[in-house]
Amino acid sequence: MIFTETSISGVFVIGLEPRRDERGFFARQWCADEFKGGGLDPRVAQINTTHSLAAGTLRGVHYQKAPHAEVKLVRCTRGAVFDVAVDLRPGSPTFCQWFGIELDAESGRMLYIPEGCGHAFLTLAPATDLAYQASVPYSPDSATGVRHDDPAFNIAWPAPVNVISAQDQNWPRFPAAARA
Repeated sequence: MIFTETSISGVFVIGLEPRRDERGFFARQWCADEFKGGGLDPRVAQINTTHSLAAGTLRGVHYQKAPHAEVKLVRCTRGAVFDVAVDLRPGSPTFCQWFGIELDAESGRMLYIPEGCGHAFLTLAPATDLAYQASVPYSPDSATGVRHDDPAFNIAWPAPVNVISAQDQNWPRFPAAARA
């Protein structure tokens, strides 16, 4: 695996290192020892999947508050998404900044999102699937979000949002007091 740090502290793009032969290829997409060696959290408590029917489907910006804050490792297994991490950690040098990257099934790239960062994605193709590992189980009492179009972050989505849940559309704006 190839770990590339992004402009957001603690957020990494992880690339596969495929071994190719006449059958295709083999690659590791997760290794506890390599994650630990790179200073990343290797815990996996839950593996989730999403299937989005239409291009332009937006999910997020989601995160879990302490004490159930989670690390996510996100991979697109079919289709393509614009995947985003938003730094919501007060005191972080990249607080309120975001990083986005296209993830698709062909490249196999993954996005590692540390605790305290929100996660969102916009599908760029119909019938898109994502799989992601979470370091802690889902905790409904800790689950929350902020708006995908919040001017506090000014995320540059590469395509129009055509489908969004009522919950995601109605997340609150990020508190002004938290930005001060």
